[in-house]
Parts: sequence; structure tokens; C-alpha cells
Amino acid sequence: IFPALIRDDDDTFKILIATDIHLGYLEKDPVRGNDTFVTFGEILDHAQKNEVDFVLLGGDLFHENKPSRKTVHSCLESLRKYCMGDRPVQFEILSDQAVNFHYSKFPWVNYQDRNLNISIPIFSIHGNHDDPTGADALCALDILSCAGLLNHFGRSASVEKIDISPILLRKGRTKIALYGLGAIPDERLYRMFVNKQVTMLRPKEDEDSWFNLFVIHQNRSKHGATNYIPEQFLDDFINLVVWGHEHECKIAPFQNEQQRFYVSQPGSSVVTSLSPGEAVKKHIGLLHVKGKKMKMQKIALETVRPFYMEDIVLADHPDLFNPDNPKVTQAIQAFCMEKVELMLDNAERERLGNPRQPPKPLIRLRVDYTGGFEPFSVHRFSQKYVDRVANPKDIIHFFRHREQKEKNDSDLNFGKLVSRPASEGMTLRVEDLVKQYFQTAEKKVQLSLLTERGMGEAVQEFVDKEEKDAIEELLKFQLEKTQRFLKERRTDAEEEKIDEEV
Repeated sequence: IFPALIRDDDDTFKILIATDIHLGYLEKDPVRGNDTFVTFGEILDHAQKNEVDFVLLGGDLFHENKPSRKTVHSCLESLRKYCMGDRPVQFEILSDQAVNFHYSKFPWVNYQDRNLNISIPIFSIHGNHDDPTGADALCALDILSCAGLLNHFGRSASVEKIDISPILLRKGRTKIALYGLGAIPDERLYRMFVNKQVTMLRPKEDEDSWFNLFVIHQNRSKHGATNYIPEQFLDDFINLVVWGHEHECKIAPFQNEQQRFYVSQPGSSVVTSLSPGEAVKKHIGLLHVKGKKMKMQKIALETVRPFYMEDIVLADHPDLFNPDNPKVTQAIQAFCMEKVELMLDNAERERLGNPRQPPKPLIRLRVDYTGGFEPFSVHRFSQKYVDRVANPKDIIHFFRHREQKEKNDSDLNFGKLVSRPASEGMTLRVEDLVKQYFQTAEKKVQLSLLTERGMGEAVQEFVDKEEKDAIEELLKFQLEKTQRFLKERRTDAEEEKIDEEV
């Protein structure tokens, strides 16, 4: 399936693959504010230089659900600069575009619009950061799509049942069936898969002659019993899955033993959390498809801010640190400074060969101080590095492993049970808090008209997506639904009767 060389000819698709670009992440940061925009420009520049047929994005193009004016402007600037022009597009679309882009006011691919001059079409699904919200269920990608700069696909109208209809592409003798599914809450999608409510429709003619490419944006690693999508849920006729949402770059296609398809996880093009997965070098992919054969070429991104990370366990160095020594804290601080200096030296060496790399790196030192040690002042430590590091405020992260519970519960020393901060471990979700609240509430304040799930989702949209009318819309919808139901049942207007029917 990986021929050493697929000759680029009239039958070969060249597709640039990227995901999780998070435009606008930390845009107000004086040092890191432009990182996402610069790297997006680099990605599109690679697409132009390699003369790709199209760009395929796996969701989270934007970091915020309602991106700022600056972010949208910068995005439009890049799209107009790199994706418009006279170079003819060499492939055709065979499927019914009114089905592929049914929610768009212009349900056809942008390069076939006679009022637009598109040289590189972009196809993208939405992620969980830029998903549709509000009464009109619009997202930022719909704005780009309406402007004719991007083709937003993979959107499902129903929350009960999903039929994924592919965009059918042909170039010479090669045919690609491009399937996409924009981000859906993991638990809900998991349930739909289990209940056999997700169907991938296949072309009737010569169904085995198509190269089946599927783009998805969900948890791939297990975050809870149903808070992820197991690979074996996906159909085995797929040839390649492009998996968005996970930020660690594992772009080289990896075969799933059970289903036999390959999975490529491009990872993000910007560091959004100082965790080990993000320290892996960032790449995008150049996918060549000819007939049913494919080849993935890795392209290292040069404009990404370098990120170095190291772990220290103080208890592993009894020769250097003794918790009873009054000067142990100074010794730990000196040791940490030495480590940071080494990482800065590495960054400087790497930058010499790459002038496009931002000068200040990201540095993270995780210090496990279990065993009676005390943390030092991170604030004072970081001041020394303000001019040399992009994240001076959070270079050091102190944490303790949970101590084993002592046999006698009454003697528990709660000082030892320091849990990790939310940013490092599992984060609480708004929906769960709402559900918890109503489950423990007294009978008289429990919900009778609204559902916990509906209320949870509305509060989440209000909090995470700044959707000011989400709760009001839910109330209105539920009220109208109940009124319709009561009218149909011809219920008498007495409180007891109404309560009973509700």
C-alpha cells in the first residue's frame, strides 16, 4: 500500500493534510500572539509550492467558537493570498453536491463557481472548538464557505441518526470517496455507533474501485468508558482515516490490525498545552493517491515555536537533595536553572539551522517533589527568563504523586494528598456539573419540563461558546413543544391535569 514512489501524473491526487490549526490561540499574548497565523501561512505556502489538488483539514481551524475580527481577517488574508489564482483545478466532482453541501446557501464546490477564481480548493470538517451553535447552527467555517474560500462538509443535521454521504472525486483514472464527520460530543456519537445509527453510504457503481478516505474529529485515546471513539467502530472498507482532535503528531499511517485500514493523526500545528504529546515535532502530510495505492510524505513545519520538556523526580537524587537540609530549596532551584539552561542551549542550536523559527522557545520543567520537599517561588525563578523564554510564567510545574492511603483513615494527612491542578489532569465539564446539581437537588427544584441533558448543553454553549441566547432558546423550544402536546391531548386547564400530562 506504500509504493516507494508513486509517479505524479494525470492519475495521481496530491492532497495536503493538516488539522487543529487553532487560529487565534493566545492572540493577545505579546510574544506568541501571531504564531498560529504565521504557521497557517506556511501550511498554505507548502500547498501552493507542491501544486496540490486540494487541502484537507481535520477540524479546529479556529481556536474560539466566535473568532475575533483580527483572527477572521488574518485567516481570510491567507486564504485569498494562497488559494485564489488562475491555476486550473485538475479533478472533477461526480457526486450530487446539493447533498454534500446541503446546509450551504451555495451548495456547490467553490472552484466551480463562475464568479470565483480558485486555484487550491480547501475541504474542511468542523472541530469541537469551531462547531455550529446558536439558533441558526452556524459556525466560523460557514462564513468562509459563504465567502467562497473554503468548502465545509461533513455536517450532520440529525442528533439521532447519521448518514455520511461521500464527496466523489475523480482525477484521470483515480477515484476518491471523501467521507467527513464534523465533531459531535463523544458520548453521543459512541451511543449512535453502538445503536447502529451511523451509516456510511457507498457509491453504487464499482464500489471497490474507490479509494475511501474518512476525516473525523473525536477523542481517539480513551478518556472515559464512552468518551472516545474506538477505531473498530469505523467501517472496514475505508482505506485511510485522517484523525483530527488529538494534538500529538503521529502522521505516518498506522494500520489497524482488526479493520485493516490505515490511520494518520497529523496532530496540531501549534502547541496549546505544555504536555508531552505537544513536544513531538509538528508535521503536515502530502498524500499521493493513485488508484488504490497511497503514499504519505511528511513535511516538517519550520515556523512552529520549539517546545522542550523535561521531568525531574527529586526523590531520585538522594545524593543531591536531602529534605532535612535547610539549604535544600536553593539546591533544587540551582538544579532547575541548570536544566533550563541546557534546554535553552538545545533550542539555540536547533534555531541556527532554521531562521524561520521563532527566537524564544517554550520550556516546561515538571518537578515531582514527593518525599518531604518544598516548592520554591516560581514567580521569582521565572523573572530571570522573561527575555529568553516564550512562557516565563509557567516554566516550572510542581506536582506530587498521591501518597498511598494509610491504613488508618482517621490519621490521613491531607497535606500529602495534593491533587494535580485541573489543567494537568481531567477537567470538569459544565454539562456534568448541571447534571450533578439536578440529581442532588430537592424534589421541588428538580426539572420537570426541561431535560438535564438539554439544560447541560445549553449552559455549556452559554459558557464555552459565549452563545448568549442558548438558555432562552432552549426554554422557548421546550415550552412550545409542551404547549403543542397539551393541545393535541386536549388537556383541561387545571394544574393537576397539566402536571399529570407533563
